[in-house]
Amino acid sequence: MSSTSPSGVGIAHLPNQKHKIISKKGAHYTLMVCGESGLGKTTFINTLFATTIKDSRLPEKRFAKQLDKTVEIEVTKAELEEKLFKIKLSIIDTPGFGDYVNNRDSWIPIVDFIDDQHENYMRQEQQPTRHGKIDMRVHACLYFIRPTGHRYKPTAYLKPLDIEVMKRLGSRVNLIPVIAKADTLTPKDLAKFKQNASKFFIVYACAVDSDDEDTTARNQNIVDASPYAVIGSTEIINIDGKQVRGREYSWGVAEVENDDHCDFKKLRNLLIRTHMLDLISSTEEMHYEHYRQQQMANRKFGEPKIKKAENPKLREKEEELRKSFTEKVRDEESRFRQWEQQLIQERNRLNKDLESQHAHIKHLESELDNLYQHGRSGSMRR
Repeated sequence: MSSTSPSGVGIAHLPNQKHKIISKKGAHYTLMVCGESGLGKTTFINTLFATTIKDSRLPEKRFAKQLDKTVEIEVTKAELEEKLFKIKLSIIDTPGFGDYVNNRDSWIPIVDFIDDQHENYMRQEQQPTRHGKIDMRVHACLYFIRPTGHRYKPTAYLKPLDIEVMKRLGSRVNLIPVIAKADTLTPKDLAKFKQNASKFFIVYACAVDSDDEDTTARNQNIVDASPYAVIGSTEIINIDGKQVRGREYSWGVAEVENDDHCDFKKLRNLLIRTHMLDLISSTEEMHYEHYRQQQMANRKFGEPKIKKAENPKLREKEEELRKSFTEKVRDEESRFRQWEQQLIQERNRLNKDLESQHAHIKHLESELDNLYQHGRSGSMRR
């Protein structure tokens, strides 16, 4: 048996090699933010990365492009660098979601976008040349929940739309629920909000166990905070000579990075500092692999994706057009019948007038004949 040197053969240096490769190549990271308008999604993203990734929409223009009642998909790309490590960031926004009275099937564009990214990546893997693949697979979906509800009605915290959408997203992507504008709830109401809302979630479960006890405790603390109550603000406030991000009120300051005020730091750790690689890996190994197996079981290699026979959104529009067409046809038929009745009435009136005139002519002819006969008889007597 050959002896090894005290320092070993070098297998333990593999993590260092991996670190150098990742540092050189960088990483692709895609986040989706989903929720109603006005919940601070753009502000949160800018606060999360401490820079302006997305420009906020003006309130008066927020619904300007949403008159067709459809959910849009907006992609914002940025490249960030920190300590010589680069990350290509993609932010997927869904303006128009949940902003209408009838939100039936409003989640379809979101679900289709997530599935389409898996499909696009799978198609690229099937090509002979796979260099320069474009990876837009969604690694985490932040679903923003409006901080509403009454403490005496705990079941009213989540809208049926929120429950339905999160059920559909939870099986496709790493779903992370976020309670927006946490500074609008009292600590007691916020605790009840979390307790009742967490019953409906199928969320991303981050790894907790670690060789280090402090890391395990930190991970457990992150898990226990879900759903994450956050405060977003890009404003810097001076508190006793200390610069903090937060929102200033008459009663004090709600600090973004204060664990006593919200869960922003815990969520940032989850998304960036401690579990970014796990989010990317779980997307690759679980969600994408599940999609790939499901698709390959139903079609041959290289065969295009089977499209749905009908889109519920299109079906809804088709029904509306059909109803509109039927109503217009019914109105035209009614108008035609009225016009026909008017023609019949006018014809009857004209026929009666004609008969009356004919009778009058007959009467005049009869009188004329009488006068003619009377005149002849008088001349003969003379």
